[in-house]
Amino acid sequence: MTPEELEAARDRLVPDVVADGLDVLFCGINPGLMTAATGHHFARPGNRFWPVLHASGFTPRQLAPAEQGELPGYGLGITNVVARASARADELTDEEYREGGRLLVEKVLLLRPKWLAIAGVTAYRVAFGDKKARIGPQERTIGDTRIWALPNPSGLNAHWTLPRMAEEYGRLRAAVGNG
Repeated sequence: MTPEELEAARDRLVPDVVADGLDVLFCGINPGLMTAATGHHFARPGNRFWPVLHASGFTPRQLAPAEQGELPGYGLGITNVVARASARADELTDEEYREGGRLLVEKVLLLRPKWLAIAGVTAYRVAFGDKKARIGPQERTIGDTRIWALPNPSGLNAHWTLPRMAEEYGRLRAAVGNG
């Protein structure tokens, strides 16, 4: 994609990949420009979501972003805290995160996934006003839905290696299997 094509995707909305009663609803921070331009979640080359999803046992093979429609068949879905696309998450305001958190609660109450897995603990902290949240399961629930804060799979989150990230996603996978 050209820089112009990516810039033209700014502020586009990307449809959620959801169904009622999922095992896990993964929640990104917000769509990047590549995601908005393609309409496929976690589409930027270098984003580790799809490799980590497979390495942690959620999918039997590594899916490509264009295969996101297969996720509900595995009991999985994708949404975002903030719906609008931007080049970087630091372009978002705290108000957008808080409003996104409010809307996410409504979505979770409607869809009733077993787990809401937010891929970005900082986004979770701001959206839900929980400044002390850490990676892992959270005490807060939304109805019967439990919450797990995961490391952000962006390539910019370099201190989380692929194996370490797969291990953390695998902890969630084990919790899903035990729930």
